[in-house]
Amino acid sequence: MNHLELSQRLATVGEFVPAKARLADIGSDHAYLPVALMLKGKIEFAVAGEVVKGPFESAQKQVRKDGLEERIVVRLANGLAAIEPSDEINAITIAGMGGALIRDILEAGKTRLNQKERLILQPNIGERTLRVWLQENQYQIIEEVILEENKKIYEIIVAEKAASPVSYSPEDLMFGPILRQMKSDIFQVKWQRELAQREAIVQQMIEANKGDKISERQQKFETEIKQIQEVLG
Repeated sequence: MNHLELSQRLATVGEFVPAKARLADIGSDHAYLPVALMLKGKIEFAVAGEVVKGPFESAQKQVRKDGLEERIVVRLANGLAAIEPSDEINAITIAGMGGALIRDILEAGKTRLNQKERLILQPNIGERTLRVWLQENQYQIIEEVILEENKKIYEIIVAEKAASPVSYSPEDLMFGPILRQMKSDIFQVKWQRELAQREAIVQQMIEANKGDKISERQQKFETEIKQIQEVLG
């Protein structure tokens, strides 16, 4: 990957980073995102945080290659521990992980948050889990995007701290409060797939039960099937 030619997924994440931001990219891998944004003049300063030594060294190498050592700091640290108060971070990107892992990173690092950051999150799976954390921690989802790249579907969730408690419906948490209103073609494709998977699982359960009492797991799937059918219309 050329450092100016980000994947569609990462480029879309970058679009939501505010102009002149001070960015923390957590799980930065090769630091492609902060390097690309810096070279385009979009950000003023960045921290590239990586918990694994190999990717940390790759990020250092990429930053050195582009002569950005004074503007992008690469730190070997776990999650938000890469952020120092003096960094004055106002945007955080966490991309390419499971939603549960992103949630755990945010939860473990809550004391590092200054409440003024924009969170730009791209979970590979487990989007609902992440939305629940945002709701519980008073973050308003201000934008969502769903896209397909290399036959994989990704969601991007952008959130900012709200002045008052945030409340989402079960459907908002499952489908996304913005995505479910837009109902894009990719959204429809994703949830048609999810519907088929759940229907197949329930059918297997029915055949295995042979008249036994319906399990809680089956009830959960049947409830989700109804929710998906209603959203798809």
